[in-house]
Amino acid sequence: MEQISKQQQFDVILMDCHMPVMDGLEATKQIRKDPSNPNRTTPIIALTANAIETNRGLCEESGMDGFLTKPIRKQELGDAIQARLVVANLHQQA
Repeated sequence: MEQISKQQQFDVILMDCHMPVMDGLEATKQIRKDPSNPNRTTPIIALTANAIETNRGLCEESGMDGFLTKPIRKQELGDAIQARLVVANLHQQA
């Protein structure tokens, strides 16, 4: 994940919270703390099967900008991406 995030800047990252080598929380922390990473300020949306509210808090603490539970509906995904991109664009213009 770290190598991919350093090679190209993305508009938004959909981060699975449960990955085999490094979970999404740690991957997000790594992206956010690296000043040379072009995705340091890219919106990151958590994707998880766990809808417990404490998980939402952990995702926010790690630096994620949004939180969606699986199964993901197209409308929810579209709304989350659009909302994060609007906020990101406002920050870039400021």
